[in-house]
Amino acid sequence: MLCNLSFLLQLLLLLPTPLLAASPFPHGGEGKADLEVARMSSKPGEDSGGLLSSSKRYEGSSDLVHLRYHMGPVLSSPINLYLIWYGPWPAALQAPLRDFLLSLSDPAPPPPSAAQWWSTVALYSDQTGANVSRRVAVAAEAHLPGLPRGASLSRLAVQLVIADALAAGSLPVDHGRGAYLVLTAPGVTVQDFCRAACGFHYFTFASLVGHTLPYAWVGHSGVQCPDLCAYPFAVPTYMAGVGAMRPPNGDVGVDGMVSVLAHELAELATNPLINAWYAGEDPTAPTEIADLCEGVYGSGGGGGYTGQVTKDELGRSYNLNGRNGRRFLVQWVWSPAVKACRGPNALD
Repeated sequence: MLCNLSFLLQLLLLLPTPLLAASPFPHGGEGKADLEVARMSSKPGEDSGGLLSSSKRYEGSSDLVHLRYHMGPVLSSPINLYLIWYGPWPAALQAPLRDFLLSLSDPAPPPPSAAQWWSTVALYSDQTGANVSRRVAVAAEAHLPGLPRGASLSRLAVQLVIADALAAGSLPVDHGRGAYLVLTAPGVTVQDFCRAACGFHYFTFASLVGHTLPYAWVGHSGVQCPDLCAYPFAVPTYMAGVGAMRPPNGDVGVDGMVSVLAHELAELATNPLINAWYAGEDPTAPTEIADLCEGVYGSGGGGGYTGQVTKDELGRSYNLNGRNGRRFLVQWVWSPAVKACRGPNALD
């Protein structure tokens, strides 16, 4: 029975329909619940055919979102992140991504901070009452500039990249605390990238990797599809009249990756084995805590409007402060406390 389930899951990963995939609004929502489609198709303040209220708190509805706990684990132990830089990554492009991850547990930056954003993720708990850990560390990194699995990866090949790093001793096998992040460089293509996904998370198959470990992949979209995966720093042509925002760290692809990485990490922490926190009945296509808030970056956000965010003296948009003076623009996540999308830059 277990073998059959493992085989089925591997087959599902080969299908073109994305599993647990993130796309910054407005290209998100495929395969999500009807509620999410309706929520994202409305304008701020508009009535949405009875599905949603016209409350000023457009960035979430406590009435119709049925996010449920399915009895699985969350990442409640201190989280060790293991980064795999796949492809030729310039150090200058790595730095903002690393600083964002290191900011998640750093209390020093002023509010609204990345650590405050992560505190919403940490509200989720498992059946023992243990919450997602607020302690997040970058434990080790592996660099694979030579593209050992080629410049075009299937979903299963992403797992093989992890297997290679483990087999080479570049990264340890860390059961219970480890989460593995595969970050593909500009120019590296991945199955469904720029078509149905900008990132995804899942768990590795023991038959491929030798272990069951939670992982996520996120790609740099600056060359391939910034209008799809780096929104709102690039805007699709069909969104007439909507101007792109200036990225806070100066690179459209990297700043777009930060928000997708935040999306995937929040969902990986609250649903690492696809049996914890999600809405919907199908665990192969769940609506998770970041899916519910795609495209929402500030108060009033939704329906193609990012919400109220801050601009610095150079006109660069952000909603979080991080270490080393960094600033980031990151989507909100669903709060189980207020039953709405929430971020530390909320006005109420």
